[in-house]
Amino acid sequence: MAFRIVHYINQFYAGIGGEEKADYKPEIREGVVGPGTALKGALGSEAEVVATVICGDSYFASNMEKASADIIEMIKKYKPDAFIAGPAFNAGRYGTACGAMCAAVAKELGIPVVSGMYPENPGVEMYKKALYIVETPDSAVGMKKAVPAMAKLLMKLLKKEPLGKPAEEGYIERGIRKNKFYEKLAAERCVDMFVAKMKGLPFETEYKMPVFDRVPPQPPVKDMKHATIALVTSGGIVPKGNPDHIEASSASHYGTYDITGVMDLTTDKYRTAHGGYDATYADQDADRVLPVDVLRDMEKEGVIGKLYNKFSTTVGNGTAVANAKRFGAEIANKLVADGVTAVILTST
Repeated sequence: MAFRIVHYINQFYAGIGGEEKADYKPEIREGVVGPGTALKGALGSEAEVVATVICGDSYFASNMEKASADIIEMIKKYKPDAFIAGPAFNAGRYGTACGAMCAAVAKELGIPVVSGMYPENPGVEMYKKALYIVETPDSAVGMKKAVPAMAKLLMKLLKKEPLGKPAEEGYIERGIRKNKFYEKLAAERCVDMFVAKMKGLPFETEYKMPVFDRVPPQPPVKDMKHATIALVTSGGIVPKGNPDHIEASSASHYGTYDITGVMDLTTDKYRTAHGGYDATYADQDADRVLPVDVLRDMEKEGVIGKLYNKFSTTVGNGTAVANAKRFGAEIANKLVADGVTAVILTST
């Protein structure tokens, strides 16, 4: 008898629409939808995709607890043996939803769960300890590679076969350490690795360390009295109504807004789009996150030359590092082209 699998995808991969349909509420359809066709082929005769859950990324992000509970109730009647979500590649909100749903299903139903994501997807950092996440390329171009790897790992979990190391099985290292006994002492293994490194031979460390970017600081501004200062924020301050629909978490874009003649970010015109923290004080006075009022005072007093007439904003909550780097590079290029001297970058 074939294993019963339920598959989770977002509104885009279901063919419903893009960002304009991101508020799509959860629904379940029998059989395969979208990438489920490839999943069905990869699973073969040993497993069957009995149903597909579809949910809009924005809806899930804004209603995580309700969406999770509703979806679990939807899939219970299909009595699944396992649950698979994605692959989400580098789509931040999709990855977060896949991770959250897998974690919820594993907790509530006690069945194997698997997802697939690009390593820089914020869903990886949030959920890698709760589930196995297959490493995928950063876009859907890698679908043919991602789906078979996810199916293979899921089948091993279903059959309760022992799993090898992350590099052997294709899943992202989870940060979970297990005791292992070696014939050689740690000191001997360390010397062996050092000798291999000196000889240019391959070796594998037993404890990988995180890699962080190192950004050398720029020299201080020499002449503040003639400097043009720009404001940029990851605190999500936007004109009221959030005209560019910047997401509350896992932002996929940023906005740039004109503040020519604006002396103060008043509550009737500015709010925050940021999720993940209590925004009460930011909404009461957006200058607490984006200090336009203070910079205007400094402009009047001659402390700075002038405040740049636009500010750029996005949301840092769960936003993928790759997206954040892209935002920064694009914003910086515009500011340099407009002769900005320096930037004050604020957060929540």
